[in-house]
Amino acid sequence: MRQGYFWIGLLAPLLACGAPQNSGPSADSPPVPSIRTLELHPAQLTLKDARDERRVLVLGRIDGSNVVDLTSQAIFKTESPAVGIEETYIRAKEKGSAEVLVSVGGHTVKLPVTVEGTEVPDVRFVRDIEPILGKLGCNAGTCHGSATGKNGFKLSLRGYDPEFDYQALINDISGRRFNRAHPEESLMLLKPTAEVPHEGRQAIKPGSREYKLLLDWIAQGAKQESAKDARAVSVEILPGDVEMDLAGREQQMLVIAKYTDGSTRDVTRDAHFSVSNTEVAKAGADGVVKGLRRGEAAILVRYEGIYETKLLTIMGDRSGYQWTEVAENNFIDKHVNAKLRRMKIIPSELCTDAEFLRRVSLDLTGLPPKAERVRAFLLDTTPSKEKREKLIDELIGSPDYVKAWANKWADLLQCNSENLGAKGVWVYREWIARRIAENMPYDKFVRAVLVAEGSAYQNPAANYFRALREPGKITEDVSQTFLGVRFNCNKCHDHPFEKWTQNQYYEFGAHFARVAFKKGAMPGEEVVYRNFNGGEVKHLKTDMPVAPKVPFGTERELKPDEDRRDPFVDWLASKENPLFAKSMANRTWSYFFGKGILPAIPPCSTRSRRSSSRVTSMCVR
Repeated sequence: MRQGYFWIGLLAPLLACGAPQNSGPSADSPPVPSIRTLELHPAQLTLKDARDERRVLVLGRIDGSNVVDLTSQAIFKTESPAVGIEETYIRAKEKGSAEVLVSVGGHTVKLPVTVEGTEVPDVRFVRDIEPILGKLGCNAGTCHGSATGKNGFKLSLRGYDPEFDYQALINDISGRRFNRAHPEESLMLLKPTAEVPHEGRQAIKPGSREYKLLLDWIAQGAKQESAKDARAVSVEILPGDVEMDLAGREQQMLVIAKYTDGSTRDVTRDAHFSVSNTEVAKAGADGVVKGLRRGEAAILVRYEGIYETKLLTIMGDRSGYQWTEVAENNFIDKHVNAKLRRMKIIPSELCTDAEFLRRVSLDLTGLPPKAERVRAFLLDTTPSKEKREKLIDELIGSPDYVKAWANKWADLLQCNSENLGAKGVWVYREWIARRIAENMPYDKFVRAVLVAEGSAYQNPAANYFRALREPGKITEDVSQTFLGVRFNCNKCHDHPFEKWTQNQYYEFGAHFARVAFKKGAMPGEEVVYRNFNGGEVKHLKTDMPVAPKVPFGTERELKPDEDRRDPFVDWLASKENPLFAKSMANRTWSYFFGKGILPAIPPCSTRSRRSSSRVTSMCVR
């Protein structure tokens, strides 16, 4: 597996360096430094109608690169009759142009506002009501979004199926959740306001924004709408990546949803906020992120099945910092050193020859070095860099190396006696070891596994399908092992945290629907073959056959009498597939450093930080 050999040889020298650690106690809010100028994000606003309410971020620039968030301290004033200001939200009152003065810290800046309309549009179920149910947690997995619902009432998990939710609200229990004659007496309002017993206690307060929207929707007839054009297609997060000079600083985030008709609106109040590292920062329900200590974290924003991340960096006090020049032996060193400079981290010292020998031996072969090798290596007077490179070349491809990495791949490829039997495991593992020993290219290795057929004893790669057996398990394992994404959660519903849909789960699995099994001539032998009599995957929701389709990009057209797996593997292992090589590079990195470049295995989710993707992108070339 040539690509794997290259990576292992390139990563092994990095074991010479330790990983600098950052820690420190959380801090109270530090004083605001002297501000040079104020900046508004966005710099101007356009209001489409009376329900279009917007905020702006107020940032104070300290110097050329550092800013602090002053939104919570800013004062908004206007003398224009075209707009009104309530709780820092700017609302339309009259058509025309307006100017809002934003003041803080002795500085004032003008915010231009254009009001294009003042009509009050009807409340819409998908665009207005579903986000409220999500924000309040009504459709969460711990509440009515659970598999069986809660107390006889079920919603789709995180609102992935608006049609189901509408029917559940309107038609369930004969429509008793709504009182069209007296909307304020609707069970849908009495329950969350705790006017009648509610296990979830008081989710909304009477008179609140959420209450008014629900009340208006019921009063207007509780109308349904199609989710196709009503749901947001993307979100924009302001102010972008966040850099804080000190722990204790706060940053208000804004979320702007974009729709198919080109319109936008501020959905910050209905979005969900979290951070990847709660020791570094915390996120409030209102979108305020507070830095707790020096470090980095990803800010995750979720709105109606759309996810976006921004990088949060808290520099902390780096008084006395001075960069120490270190050698750069490859492109990874270059990117690592650039990150260390940006975070003002002093590189660790180079490890000793003895430390390097122990580390590289354990990581490449899984065994400590023998005494005679230790003595020879330490007594060798060759320059350290040269003899370390020579040692790596000797270890890669050695019998111990082949055994160690065959074990890793055997684990990944479901090589276990429970499903395969003793002989099946033995021939399968030996096949993997031979492919590693002969340095088979990774794409060809994957192809050999995923299109394997015939006797599992004579073509051991076919044991992969013997271990998994059915399209659902194959879908979940192939997506995680070779793409670095989890399809487990979108089997029963759209993925609650990612972009993958329930339809994609069954479309993916349809490529393997015609993989079949029969007994072989020898005891315990099975033959994996393509069922020419057909075989389809049926959608859980519709119970209808699903045609094969890849989850992103395009696959070539299936030729007559061709195995569905062939065009699938062409797509999977192609250079145009952004996840195939990236997941392999990330996994290899994790074997050496305990965790991947990207946050976790599997790494290639929409939540994975692009901050690490520079190194990952270089790794897959």
